[in-house]
Amino acid sequence: MSESTPTGVTRAEYCAVACAEVFRGDGEVMASAFGTAPALGARLARLTFAPDLVLTDGDAALVDGAPPLGAPPASLVLESHMPYRRVFDVVWSGRRDLIMMASQIDRTGNQNISAIGPWDRPKAQLVGVRGAPGNTVNHSTSYWVPNHSTRSFVEQVDVVSGVGYARAEAAGPSATRFHEIRYVVSNLGVFDFATPDHSMRLVSVHPGVSVNDVVAATGFALVLPDEVPETRVPTPEELELLRTVLDPRGLREREVPA
Repeated sequence: MSESTPTGVTRAEYCAVACAEVFRGDGEVMASAFGTAPALGARLARLTFAPDLVLTDGDAALVDGAPPLGAPPASLVLESHMPYRRVFDVVWSGRRDLIMMASQIDRTGNQNISAIGPWDRPKAQLVGVRGAPGNTVNHSTSYWVPNHSTRSFVEQVDVVSGVGYARAEAAGPSATRFHEIRYVVSNLGVFDFATPDHSMRLVSVHPGVSVNDVVAATGFALVLPDEVPETRVPTPEELELLRTVLDPRGLREREVPA
């Protein structure tokens, strides 16, 4: 493989690599990822710069290696049993790194996957808060938003499912011990909360996206550095893994069309 900068990289592939970066430096923790780009990111990280990541089959076992998306259960090589009780032992000890999806996310990192509209009469019922409150106060959590718009990046979420920085700090040490909203990855760019008041900051834009594009699609004022770089280019090795090993069926392009 050539070591030169690859060409023809799709937006979906930039998103997958950005999700992989969420797990950089984690060491031996359980990686959980929801959505196509996050699932690819976790697998890609394990095969490259984060070999100690622990992946699950999404049910009750830890898996060996990094199976491709859509692999039939019978083809998975299982390392050990992972019953539901053990999952909570890992969660409560801070040894998990999670990428969840977000129907809404706001300036200080609150996430909503429960309902859209007024609490007493919502316009749309979603999946409910699920495990988001416990996840966000017990281990590192990041978010994946495949359709970045002013409807998903809002000034204040309609229902708090995942707990953001201001609410965690108001709740006190029991909520802040492991609390970390590490990154938000969208189809337009990458964001974090590394600001004095933990307001969302633009970290990078994907190639073909301008800072103005991101600002126009966001329903609140982002923190904007003086210079905003482009999201890093996948290496030739990463592209080879994405295209031929992890996602030969091209499922990534359905989630984030070119």
